[in-house]
Amino acid sequence: MTINIEVVYALADVQVLLKKEVPVGTTVMQGIEASGILAKFPGLDLSAHKLGIFGKLTKPETVLRDKDRIEIYRPLIADPKEVRRRRAEEGKVMKKGGGDA
Repeated sequence: MTINIEVVYALADVQVLLKKEVPVGTTVMQGIEASGILAKFPGLDLSAHKLGIFGKLTKPETVLRDKDRIEIYRPLIADPKEVRRRRAEEGKVMKKGGGDA
């Protein structure tokens, strides 16, 4: 018996989505390895990246379910809280939503 999964990874200039059929009981790490994404990105160090399934953080040993999408997250370049703090210090106003400012 098998399940269908997707593995996604994105850089600033390229995004990859790979679909794969894997055996029931496959873990997140096994799904990543089976997808072939590590061959497409030889420098991809999974120990430095967080992993998720449909936007929720997960562990490499999590067992996958049918139609799960494994997401490999890149580290943040800047801390969002720090960016907002600096913007506030500079007196810039952040608009939230599409209302009148």
